[in-house]
Order: sequence, then structure tokens, then C-alpha cells
Amino acid sequence: MYKYIKIFTAIISAVMLFSCVAFAAQPPEVEAQAYILMEAQTGNVIFEKNADTPLPPASVTKVMTLLLIYESEDQGKIKWDDEVSVSGHAAGMGGSQIFLEQGEKQTAAELTKSIAIASANDAAVAMAEYIAGSESAFVEMMNKRAEELGMKNTHFVNACGLDAQGHEMSAKDIAIMSRELITKFPEITEYTTKWQDTITHRTAKGESKFGLTNTNRLIKWYDSATGLKTGSTGNAKYCLSGTAKRDGMELIAVIMACPEPKLRFKEVIKMLDYGYANYMLLNGEPTGKIVYEAPVFGGEEDTVNAVVKDKTAYLTQKGDKKLTSTINIKKELKAPINAGDEIGEIIYMCDGKEIGKSMLTAEKDVAASGFCKNLKEILKIWLRGN
Repeated sequence: MYKYIKIFTAIISAVMLFSCVAFAAQPPEVEAQAYILMEAQTGNVIFEKNADTPLPPASVTKVMTLLLIYESEDQGKIKWDDEVSVSGHAAGMGGSQIFLEQGEKQTAAELTKSIAIASANDAAVAMAEYIAGSESAFVEMMNKRAEELGMKNTHFVNACGLDAQGHEMSAKDIAIMSRELITKFPEITEYTTKWQDTITHRTAKGESKFGLTNTNRLIKWYDSATGLKTGSTGNAKYCLSGTAKRDGMELIAVIMACPEPKLRFKEVIKMLDYGYANYMLLNGEPTGKIVYEAPVFGGEEDTVNAVVKDKTAYLTQKGDKKLTSTINIKKELKAPINAGDEIGEIIYMCDGKEIGKSMLTAEKDVAASGFCKNLKEILKIWLRGN
């Protein structure tokens, strides 16, 4: 536990004031077996019902498939222009598909686009096999990643979400994996916000264009919509992980086992409207911002800049509120100091209560003082005494 010197308390420069609603209105009634509304940056849950109950997720499963695809590309395991050869197993997938043929080749980018826009089962399995060698090996990756993300009520059996014994997720777990995808790979919205597109089939029969239409009507019906994924099967009924971004705040509304296809979109819109009407983010200082010049003892430099390590944000109900901060620096900060060393913390408060903090780090190296500097300091002290 650090010992700190309290330096100052200051209102954050960009104080956020908003409408004078003392308390949020009651959450709306939602016609579905399970649902959850989550804020993406903080992961805070605004309201939920049966959110930990495992249910068939249908094609919302593909959020995890897409996450693993993007992570594989980010890690250099695949490239977007890689040619993927479609297996008979992938081509034989039922449900929503783009009618790939065995032996057909498509780029990883085109298959990913087809998954995100048209919810193509055949494209999802083709990419699963390309990344892991087989769909079953990819499913192992899916379950491992779910465990890493803390998805406690999830078990995957396939890569596309077709009904299968034991293939289930909770609404909260869907929100967790949706949050991971949209915050780590926001470029997914290039596809998830597109209403229509095309791919080109190249087979022994020649070339032919195939149209893709987005399965997510939310992007047509809701101005702030950014995605994300629909799902429907006989067992799952109608599901949706709907995302939207407005005024710097991104919300994730998940609905499972809704009885009607159009109703899931209307219910998610109701959830999103409630979130934006009643909640807002208070943002802390950005990563890398210099917030204090800290004294250093025994260094070639007398001070070092303290910079914010991680940007933080806090979800709060709308009302006449403001964010304040206190900066604490370690006692007796001594050289040598390395850039990135933790030298203190910035504590954020709202309505007089601590709501979070971020570490402060040294902006640059500060070497221990050498002979020349020490001699100068001794001479200064001697001259002052005479």
C-alpha cells in the first residue's frame, strides 16, 4: 500500500453537467424470456432480467466466431486477403447461408463480411475450419475464450448457432462477448452497419454475384445503431444483441427468446431509449495526459511529469452532477525512476464519494544524480550559509 501526499483536489476541466432528473425512471417491461442492458466502456449493467439463465442463442453465437476471427487477424495468424477453400462440411450447413460450394475459394475478408451482414452459417464454419483446422477445434477455442472472458453460463457446440444439445448462453454472457468485440475491434461496424453488399461466387460454373442483406433491422430503425447480431431458430425463438452509440456512450441491449421477429427490434429500441434518456458517462482524464509535476529527490532532474496510465469513465444516472479529482503522489519519490513507473494515483469523486481511480506513471526516465550535480548542490548550500 503506497503512502501518499495529498496534492490537490480539482474539478475536472471538462465537467459534465446534465438534466436535473434526480433518479432514473423505472426500466421498461420487455417482452422476452431474458434480457440485459449494458454500457460498453465500463461494462456496467443498467438493468436485466434472467440475465444469467442459459438459453439457446441461435446465430448470436457468431459474435464469438467474429471475435476469434478478428483476434486471429490481429495476432497475425490469418490475413484478410487469405484464400479460404470451402469444405463439404461448411458448404452443407443449413439455415442462413450464402450457398458456398465445396471447393469454392473466398477471401477471409469476404467470408467475414458474409458472417457479419448476412449471418452466413456456411461462411462461419469455413472460417472456423481455416483458423483451427476443424470446426470442433474452433469450438474448443470458443469455449476457452468464453472462460477467459468470465462467461460463466456459456457452452458452445458449434460455430454458427444452429440448434444443438448443450449449445447455450446467457444474456449477460452475450453482452460480455459483444462488449469485447466492439471495444477491441470497432472496425466491425464497417460491416454491421451496412444494409446491403455483394460477394462474387467463383466456381466451376463460372462467376456470379450474390447479394447480402443485413439481418439486423435495428440499423434501419434506430439512428444510433452500430450493430450487432441477430439470431433465430426453433428452440431459441428470436434473439438480438443490439448496439448503439450516441454522445460518446455505447450501449449493448441483449434480448433472448422473444416471441416475434419484429418485436425483438422494438423491444431493444425500448431498452436503448431508456438507457440514453436516463444515464450518461462521466469521463476521467485521457490516457497519457500530464496532470502533475512531481518532485524527485536525488535525480539528474528535479521533477518528473505524472501522466494518466488508463482512461476511465463512470456510468451515472442523469442529474446535476460533476466529476472531481484528487491527485496523490508517493512520498519521497527518489531517483532512479524509469518511464512508466507508477508514482501515484488520480482519484475520481462524484457527489463527494469516491467512484474510481487510475494510476499515474512517470513520463520519462530520471537518472540518479551524478558527482557534478551533487557538487553543485553542496556548493549552493555552502553559499547560502555564507
